[in-house]
Amino acid sequence: MLRFRKNGKLYYGFTDNLKRRIREHRLGNSNFTSKNGIFDLIFYEAYINKADAQLAEKYFKTGHGREVLKDKLKNYFGGFA
Repeated sequence: MLRFRKNGKLYYGFTDNLKRRIREHRLGNSNFTSKNGIFDLIFYEAYINKADAQLAEKYFKTGHGREVLKDKLKNYFGGFA
């Protein structure tokens, strides 16, 4: 999960190569990240297979999934998420 510094927006995605994907985002090779500026990687999980990663991404984009992530990161968000 990425969090953008200027507006606090969150971005969820999955990849088979995290370092490569972060580099692509930093180079502006993603429409969403190029529009929202500088970001920080604030959370990631590793999965054994692509299907599980895709299910997790889909879940974290739901209202309940976002709340679960914010609860996991409550110290990062300072209790105000």
